[in-house]
Amino acid sequence: MIVLIVLWWIGTDLLTPKGSFVRHFAPGTAFASLLMLLTQSDLSIHLLVSLRRVLVGLGLALLIGVPIGLAVGRSQRLDAATSPAFQFLRMISPLSWMPIAVMVFGIGDRPIYFLLAFAAVWPILLNTAEGVRRLEPNWLRLASSLSATRWETLRHVIIPGVLGHILAGLRLAIGVVWIVLVPCEMLGVSAGVGYFILDTRDRLAYSELMAMVLMIGLLGFLLDAAARALIRLAAPGRMRVPA
Repeated sequence: MIVLIVLWWIGTDLLTPKGSFVRHFAPGTAFASLLMLLTQSDLSIHLLVSLRRVLVGLGLALLIGVPIGLAVGRSQRLDAATSPAFQFLRMISPLSWMPIAVMVFGIGDRPIYFLLAFAAVWPILLNTAEGVRRLEPNWLRLASSLSATRWETLRHVIIPGVLGHILAGLRLAIGVVWIVLVPCEMLGVSAGVGYFILDTRDRLAYSELMAMVLMIGLLGFLLDAAARALIRLAAPGRMRVPA
């Protein structure tokens, strides 16, 4: 991180002449503006609105992706029938649905929820399905030999066995959603980090714009760290957490 800041300083201060437009994005002014925004502005409102949208989008993706992933992982026929469609849909950029989402859901939070859920559902669904496929067959045979019902098998064998994969998919989904969020919040809403970026551009407040870029990176880093901690806490030893 220190190396990145030094390179940023070299590119915006050391290698640029005085009065250059690039100096508006220098780290000194950006960090000063970030401190000012944290203490004197309504930045917290924008951050909370964005985090709420992320949580709703991830919640919808979990509600959709986990059940479908469990079904696809358990049934080879269902996997063969749905895999082409899923691979086709997941390769479509969520941002390409923006005009359609606005026409269908209108202006506001609902199109953003749809776009975030669409972006997040694929890593959750595919990781869940892969986790089911990798279940130890002896666990399922043992459950069957003990006359476990389908619900008991699901609750005590399958879900605990795939929990690590679900959480790994959730971590990937968080990264995708956080990237998609900013352009989504340029859809005519009045709050959020994407809206704040546009607002700083329109006000020609370039140091605040750069400060907001820093805040987006910091929050994304913290969200990923929280996801990794959740994997270690909820599924210790089930799978290695990627660095």
